[in-house]
Amino acid sequence: MAEHDVIDLLMAQHGRIRDLFDEVEQAPPDRVGEAFDRLTRMLSVHETAEEEIVHPYARRKLDNGQGVVADRLGEEHRAKRLLLDLHKSGVDHPQFWDGLAALRAVVTAHARSEERYEFARLRANTSVVERRAMAAAVRAAESLAPVRPHPGTESAAGNLVLGPPLAVMDRARDLIRKALGKGR
Repeated sequence: MAEHDVIDLLMAQHGRIRDLFDEVEQAPPDRVGEAFDRLTRMLSVHETAEEEIVHPYARRKLDNGQGVVADRLGEEHRAKRLLLDLHKSGVDHPQFWDGLAALRAVVTAHARSEERYEFARLRANTSVVERRAMAAAVRAAESLAPVRPHPGTESAAGNLVLGPPLAVMDRARDLIRKALGKGR
C-alpha cells in the first residue's frame, strides 16, 4: 500500500485537501459550513502532523534542512492565520469567498513547495523503512492533533506541548455545539 510511505501519504492528503476546497466551493449554501468544517479539520491535523514528525526529520536529514523547514513553517503560519480568520468570521461573512480563495492560493503554493523542496529531497535521503516509520508516526500524530487552526504552534515542541490539550478542547467544543444543535 503506497500510503505506508510518508511521502505518498502526505501527497495523497494534499490531493484530498484540493478536493475539500472544491467541495466547499461547490456546496449548496446550506452545506458550506459543513464542508468548510471538513476542510478546516483536514488542514489542521495535516499541518500538525507535518510539524511534529516530518519537519523535524527534514531539519536533521537534509542539507540546509533548517532553511527548508523555516520556509515551510512560515507558509503554514500564514495559512493557519487565514484559516483562523475565516473560521472566526464564518461562512456567511461577506468576505468569506475572497478569503477562501486567498487561503486556497496560499495552501496550494505551500503544498507545491513541500512536494518540491522537502518531500522530493526526503524521498532521496531516506530509506523505505524510515518513510514507513514516519507514516505511522504521522497517523498517530493526526489522531491527537487539534481540529482547528492554532497559529503560533508551528514547531514540534509547540505541537507536542499544546496540541493534545487543544485537540481535546476543539473536539469537546464540537461535541457541545452538536449536542446544543448549533452545528458550527
